[in-house]
Amino acid sequence: MPELVYPPVIAAAKMMFRVLDLKLTVEGAHHVPRAGGAVLASNHVSYLDFIFCGLGALESGRRVRFMAKDSVFRHRVSGPLMRGMRHIPVDRRAGAESYGAAVAALRAGEVVGVFPEATISRSFTVKELKSGASRMAREAAVPVLPVALWGTQRLWTKGRPRTLTRRHTPITVLVGEPMDPAAYPDAAAMSVELGKRLHALVDQAQREYPDRPTGPTDRWWLPAHLGGTAPTPEQAAALDTP
Repeated sequence: MPELVYPPVIAAAKMMFRVLDLKLTVEGAHHVPRAGGAVLASNHVSYLDFIFCGLGALESGRRVRFMAKDSVFRHRVSGPLMRGMRHIPVDRRAGAESYGAAVAALRAGEVVGVFPEATISRSFTVKELKSGASRMAREAAVPVLPVALWGTQRLWTKGRPRTLTRRHTPITVLVGEPMDPAAYPDAAAMSVELGKRLHALVDQAQREYPDRPTGPTDRWWLPAHLGGTAPTPEQAAALDTP
């Protein structure tokens, strides 16, 4: 099927990046295979992460099919775009159907984007991972690539006002080496290793990030262990508990 929606959306995003003069750093994009299925498993700190995670696959000429909440597909504006870009709706009441659709896409040679933390991390650290990314990679016999995003939380994150017109913001995208499912005894072991790799990549992105807070009130976007005022992982868990 011809791609009628994704290319103009990518072009519009690139134009917006230029207008806002975002300082984009993308490393490790060569790890994304130029053909065949693969899972991109990213940390999650912003509502915009799917846009920037997808940048990691552009060098290889790939378009990522992201798994996203089905409510986004029901929206009158975003719904047609999401369906046109062949993203995968996730209905948590019918998870098997979403999982099956993702595995089918992987077997068909697509790159599927997953946020294994399931929700945005308020602490800006890597939360405990769900095993879905590893399970679908094993079932489809495709690699998993860990992806670290940093800086996106400064544009729009949970519990903070949107600042979508913020200019000159550095955004970091780090794509790690592919993980072969055959190298792990089961999905649980693979998920543990994925978590370790995501922790390391996010730590690298945080420590190499070119910006620093401009003052005490600008420390909200840094995790507590780096001197920021974001909630600790324990405080974030309490905030996320209904």
